[in-house]
Amino acid sequence: MLSLVLMVHGNAVLENEVAESIYVFIEDGKIREIGSINTLPSHLKTVKKIEIAEDQTVVPGFIDVHIHGAAGADTMDATIQALETISNALPAEGTTSFLATTITQKHEKIENALLNAAHYLKGHNGPGNAEVLGVHLEGPFINKKRAGAQPMEYIMDPDIELFKHWQELAKGSIKLVTVAPELENGTDFVRYLHETGVIASIGHSDAVHEEMEKAVQAGAKQVTHLFNGMRGIHHREPGVAGSALIFKELMVELIADGIHVRPEVMKFVINAKGTEGMILITDAMRAKCLKNGVYDLGGQDVSVADGKALLADGTLAGSILKMNDSIKNISAAAEITLSKAVQMASVNPAKQLNVYDRKGSISVGKDADITILSNEYQVEMTFCRGEIAYKKG
Repeated sequence: MLSLVLMVHGNAVLENEVAESIYVFIEDGKIREIGSINTLPSHLKTVKKIEIAEDQTVVPGFIDVHIHGAAGADTMDATIQALETISNALPAEGTTSFLATTITQKHEKIENALLNAAHYLKGHNGPGNAEVLGVHLEGPFINKKRAGAQPMEYIMDPDIELFKHWQELAKGSIKLVTVAPELENGTDFVRYLHETGVIASIGHSDAVHEEMEKAVQAGAKQVTHLFNGMRGIHHREPGVAGSALIFKELMVELIADGIHVRPEVMKFVINAKGTEGMILITDAMRAKCLKNGVYDLGGQDVSVADGKALLADGTLAGSILKMNDSIKNISAAAEITLSKAVQMASVNPAKQLNVYDRKGSISVGKDADITILSNEYQVEMTFCRGEIAYKKG
């Protein structure tokens, strides 16, 4: 039975408040007690303690619902080792759980990735590293006009029967699907996802406002990497991006690296959606955590330099963004508090994935997924389900 007490001398972003000078008692991977550091109960005085300095802040672990890879590994590698590599790398940026994200490819390659994810979830998803919460299927049910870095030759119209087969292979682990609802069968596909408890996220889409409205009525809940890979805003046609800001039913993903979206636009989105309507993502590829060079994404060469990941034609191909940097960037751009940024990185994704009963906030009874940040947003320490998964230095 693993037990420890975090003695937080600085601030802690709790579920309903920002508290100072508290203790957090962790046992068997769960948060068991939270209280004032000055009133530590006698039964905890002999438990192992970790001191958290005054210039550090305790926040709930981040949840990345859109990440392809890191540290040289990619979901599409379809190996247990690849998912273990990603899971081991992410706590260094404060991420404690994520959706393993696929890319448009041959059916066989997607199916191998889904089978592998199901296998990983069954027997390899233990504490001590970031937890795989399921799969984000990005493609192939998207619009060729807005392919971005998705391989054009494998894109296809939405197919409910094929998706049923893939969900069966994945043992029900596909939690989110990026789809272009304007395609043939698109609205019906969105409705089927909604009826089966899967999040339909509109992305790589050329939809106009009326098509977006139909998708929302059918149950669409999210928009994939807002502004990127979609019809943009025009004053006579809101497109996907404008409609995403209009419909309160739609949670929007944002890549806050300052490359995919300018800082001024980050502030614009927060003004339109509020922090309660946004999810911070990285959309990171395997080059994250590695040096500049050429790396694979969906069978395509991606050149990584100066913080950018680009195809040969200059198309952005995911990112090498880290979640703690995402929080730093959007906090500065929109002049928001850390707790507001944490809402977008932890609370909102947990609620969207329907795991808020156990993740997304520091609260008694939830998983001890906890990140310690310095005043400069550097990750000092990360706990994944009660175990130290990363410690600086």
